[in-house]
Amino acid sequence: QVQLVESGGGLVQAGGSLRLSCAASGSSSVRLGWYRQAPGKQRELVAVINSGGIATYIDSVKGRFTVSRDNGKNTVYLQMNSLKPEDTAVYYCYAQRIYDNSLFWGQGTQVTVSS
Repeated sequence: QVQLVESGGGLVQAGGSLRLSCAASGSSSVRLGWYRQAPGKQRELVAVINSGGIATYIDSVKGRFTVSRDNGKNTVYLQMNSLKPEDTAVYYCYAQRIYDNSLFWGQGTQVTVSS
């Protein structure tokens, strides 16, 4: 089992910044990343980073969001800049265990961007 504990999130005005953190325990051999789910929409993958630091993003956040990880702390971060109202969603940290591709989820944290 992999346990994930998220922190961060909140309410910010458009153009502002927020930083999400997610600490993973139980396994260090995991890909880490973030999904989000807006009201009435499907959950979408925002960013993922592997243990080597290679990151990928959905097009709508490229240039604004940065995902990073501290392997020593087994923690993944999502720095969100230039936030837009359409970024409003519940953000979920996830971990994918490499040896069997099992997925684990954080509890979710609300990000609200006001216009």
